[in-house]
Amino acid sequence: MAQAGQKQEKEPINIVHQNAILCETIKKENKSQKLYTNYSINPFKKMYTLTGKPNSLHDSADGEEDDNFLRIIKRSYQEPVNKYEFPQTESQEVGWYHKPLIPEDRDDSRLHFPRHNSEITKYMDAAWRQKEQQENLQ
Repeated sequence: MAQAGQKQEKEPINIVHQNAILCETIKKENKSQKLYTNYSINPFKKMYTLTGKPNSLHDSADGEEDDNFLRIIKRSYQEPVNKYEFPQTESQEVGWYHKPLIPEDRDDSRLHFPRHNSEITKYMDAAWRQKEQQENLQ
């Protein structure tokens, strides 16, 4: 057992072992890497187009339209209800299904509460209308 007062010496760094570890790490990284060469735009980032220079041949030359690009741009400007089948976040759940669950029936007194006017409310409505008309004349 080593005494507490004595320090243990570190073993010197073995460069061969360090190189073997580095080579193994690189091989593992290369196995899991995939080279991606199909580049496109980010559909989640707003894209602003700028007009070209009026006398530039490069900017005014008509080129091919990329259907995939146009489809991605068109989809990025849609509302989330049209883009996705279900809400993507908790805050989107509010108002996602905006259609009423049952058809609206104005004859059903359980669900339809029309405004009822009493004699007092009718009198005050007429008084307010008259007051507004007098103020508008002045």
